[in-house]
Amino acid sequence: MAQSVEIRVRGTVQGVGFRPTVWKLANACGLYGEVRNDAEGVLIKLSGNEPDIARFLQRLEHEAPPLARIETIETKVLANVLDFKDFKIVASISGENQTQVAPDAATCAACTEEILNPLARRYRYPFTNCTHCGPRLSIVKQVPYDRAKTTMAVFPMCVDCAREYENPADRRFHAQPIACPVCGPKVWLEGLEGQKIERNQSSQLDDLDYTSELIKQGKIVAIRGLGGFHLACDARNERTVERLREHKRRYGKPFALMARDLEAIRQFCFISDLEQSLLESPQAPIVLLNVNAQGKLPKNIAPKLNILGFMLPYTPLHFLLLKDLDFPVVMTSGNLSNEPQIISNNEARNQLKGIADFILFHDREIANRIDDSVIRVIEEKPCLLRRARGYAPNSFSLPTGFEQAPDLLAYGGELKSTFCLIKDGKAIVSQHQGDLEDLATFEDYQHNLQLYTNLYDHKPKLLVADLHPEYISNKLAQQEAKKSKLPLIEIQHHHAHIASCLAENNISLTDSPVLGIAFDGLGFGEDGTIWGGEFLLADYRNYQRLGTLKPIAMIGGTQAIREPWRNTYAHLMAALGWENLTENFADLELYQYLEQKPRQIIEQMLQKNINVPLASSCGRLFDAVAAAMGICRDQALFEGQAAIELEMMVDNNTWTQPDESLHYSFKIAPLPGTELEYVEPLPMWQAMLGDLQVKTPKSVIAARFHRGLAQAVSAMVEKLANKLAKNGLSFHKVALSGGCFQNKLLTEEVSKLVQAQGFQCLSQGKVPANDGGLALGQAAIAAARQLD
Repeated sequence: MAQSVEIRVRGTVQGVGFRPTVWKLANACGLYGEVRNDAEGVLIKLSGNEPDIARFLQRLEHEAPPLARIETIETKVLANVLDFKDFKIVASISGENQTQVAPDAATCAACTEEILNPLARRYRYPFTNCTHCGPRLSIVKQVPYDRAKTTMAVFPMCVDCAREYENPADRRFHAQPIACPVCGPKVWLEGLEGQKIERNQSSQLDDLDYTSELIKQGKIVAIRGLGGFHLACDARNERTVERLREHKRRYGKPFALMARDLEAIRQFCFISDLEQSLLESPQAPIVLLNVNAQGKLPKNIAPKLNILGFMLPYTPLHFLLLKDLDFPVVMTSGNLSNEPQIISNNEARNQLKGIADFILFHDREIANRIDDSVIRVIEEKPCLLRRARGYAPNSFSLPTGFEQAPDLLAYGGELKSTFCLIKDGKAIVSQHQGDLEDLATFEDYQHNLQLYTNLYDHKPKLLVADLHPEYISNKLAQQEAKKSKLPLIEIQHHHAHIASCLAENNISLTDSPVLGIAFDGLGFGEDGTIWGGEFLLADYRNYQRLGTLKPIAMIGGTQAIREPWRNTYAHLMAALGWENLTENFADLELYQYLEQKPRQIIEQMLQKNINVPLASSCGRLFDAVAAAMGICRDQALFEGQAAIELEMMVDNNTWTQPDESLHYSFKIAPLPGTELEYVEPLPMWQAMLGDLQVKTPKSVIAARFHRGLAQAVSAMVEKLANKLAKNGLSFHKVALSGGCFQNKLLTEEVSKLVQAQGFQCLSQGKVPANDGGLALGQAAIAAARQLD
């Protein structure tokens, strides 16, 4: 029996080849009708026999294009049969924005084959794309996602591109960034003085090939890519790499690498099956890989690390540049250290002139800056350390119970900042923004706030911020609340970390509280002190602080973050005191080092409580242990350097020894003046200093610290479980969050021990465990409280 239906599809369904797929399926099922994009997603009207429509719906779910994410399909039978003569794709209609913009996607296999085919009209064309790959978020200005609302609007299609664009059987049907050498963006090379590099035959091929030659010759080339500029050079050339470090002012921090294929990466790193699938995925992130013994790269690529961050070429431009290079290329963000990636040609000319020898430009404008995403495999699952290109702005369906969550905006934190919108029961987390202390980063953060507000037609009923009154994100939220008269909720930092972990793991709103363990550098506590090593009995709405790491003075305040030795001194004074240290450990090089410091001034600061805030910070504990061992002692050149190098000190042979004594002891005790339990590191320090005296290998010391801290966490979990049981309370899940749980050794060891105790252990991966995940947690807590 003939009938007509209206089908509403929501999700990531624009700009991903969804309408052409609908057209093909409708024709294959013998149906007539139309499909269009609108601000809610895709709207389909069909006429035909009921069994054919049922077959169409079944195939639509199973044969959606690779980049599509269908969230809902709603079908409504119409009262009257519509008289369609064929099936058409019709023009978009505007309205309230409810659709989702797709992330940028790495070049697909078909486009890669095309740029290598001398007979194809896009042979060696660096902006080749189709509905299955290419730019999306980086070029979009408004929705619905159509060419006129992207930075491709200035490139009118040639006859051939228009023919492909209008042919439903073509994979470029309605591919908004479609282009070719005749009508699309161009690439060109300039020298330091802005002069174009003239070659004997002026062509795209020459510019790209010559850029590859320049890299071989040891030159630094700035390259305009998908979401911003990169700085590229030969990763084998130690002098060039050092020159890049000096010019970029990036001291110590590892460089990301790009190689043409997996075999080129395997010369230097091990690649598991999961890591290979991540490298080759449409997201094409930087994947942190363990180095092997085969190939050697200069130590200044990733100083003191035994992992390297590799990615594969993810645009035709990168693919063509690297295809004849059989060595890795440094591919680091085009900026000065700690500033946002440059996206415009004029900015690059002005700011990269002193860093790069040449600049490879193109004229497809970048509407929105997007960094490369970074992933590390932890517990045999991909864990995002930086969520950006390829992942943002994909939304998250909130867990059961959040269906009626109010639309709100959560501003995130200060470092590794992101923000989060809740709309229609879904969470949309922005791409990584960076550290808001930098003015240019803050301006980009504000640009993206406006962009997402427009793209999602978002009208929040509530604003959410971190509790810290000095966070720039908090101040911005305060300003907006005052201006808009919207209510503002402030969320404690570590509660937000745990809620982020719960939301990612789809823990329902009504689930019983978990024991949340939040280990990071620092966050503002509700008692006005600095927290960073917390054990919280928490659900989405509330939390109770049950335990903590020992609060230790941060000598000089934030200076202790930059100079790790200050944390060593503070820990040793709190644990042993100078007299005890002198009596038992004066022979240590560490003692002699600390003796040279301005001890009298420091002691006065401690006695008079001048700029020595107490912090229960796991990050500072890692700093203290690292500096005691002589790792990153005087100055940390980037956030987390000491902790990262301490983790890297542990070699695999030491770690995998079945030696039960391979750990330092910590003590669990009541914290005086409170109802909290705390982790006392005194036994650890005594044992570690003894190991330093007998010159125990540093790899063993580092392993003993990691194992000891994990066992201390396990002991605290047991202590708190028993303590709660006496009051008729319990927890069944343990949630790990905070930047310290990006440490693979600590996370995997804690997870193993906690599971052996009979608890389910939750960790993070879809959003970062670091402050990049805070906004999601803030949003979930605020929504839960409003749903009361």
